[in-house]
Formats: sequence, C-alpha cells, structure tokens
Amino acid sequence: VQLQASGGGLVQPGGSLRLSCVASVSGRTFSRDAMGWFRQAPGKERELVAGMKWNNIPYVADIVKGRFTISRDNAKSTVYLQMNSLIPDDTAVYYCASGRSWPMTAAGIHSWGKGTLVTVSS
Repeated sequence: VQLQASGGGLVQPGGSLRLSCVASVSGRTFSRDAMGWFRQAPGKERELVAGMKWNNIPYVADIVKGRFTISRDNAKSTVYLQMNSLIPDDTAVYYCASGRSWPMTAAGIHSWGKGTLVTVSS
C-alpha cells in the first residue's frame, strides 16, 4: 500500500491545518485497515497522534485531544487530520500510516507515507 500525505506547511500559533492521506488501494481494501497519523519532532521518537479503526472508532492522543480530529472517507481511500489551535510543540514531520492492529503502534504498521512537515511558528 502506498500512502501519499499532503497539507503540511507553515502556520502561526493558533492556526489550523488539515492533513490528507490517500491510499493506493480500493475503498474496500482501505476500509479493512486502521489508519493513523504519527509525528516525529527533531530529536524525539515517533509518536502516535491519532488513529481510526476500520469501524470508525477514533483514538486521539491526550497531548492533542480537543485540538485534533481524525476522520476517514473509505470511498475515497483517504484519511484526514484536522489540526486546530496549533502550538509550536506541534512542529514535526507527520506520517500517515496503515495497519491491522489496534491500538495502533509503530510496530504494527505495514505501510508508511513519506511524511509532511508541519511548522508552527510566528
């Protein structure tokens, strides 16, 4: 599975961005996987930000809860991450990922996107 993420960029603190990730599989295949967004800041480990199970059950990490929302459109083989009230600590490369395990962990991922850079700075 190839994953193509987009939507990153430079945003001021308090701003919003919407990341998108399109999978190179049919909607039926896409719907079988859990989809998620990880991020990795310089000098830090990759961490799970949000995930969504095949039956649309979401998980959002406490560090972004209330600010980030994950959603998916199985018909379009796409997963989204809506990020609001961004802060400088959200600066990282964001990776789209798909896997069959739940809860999602990096070890259970079978496909990674190339990442999209999000920079939160004034």
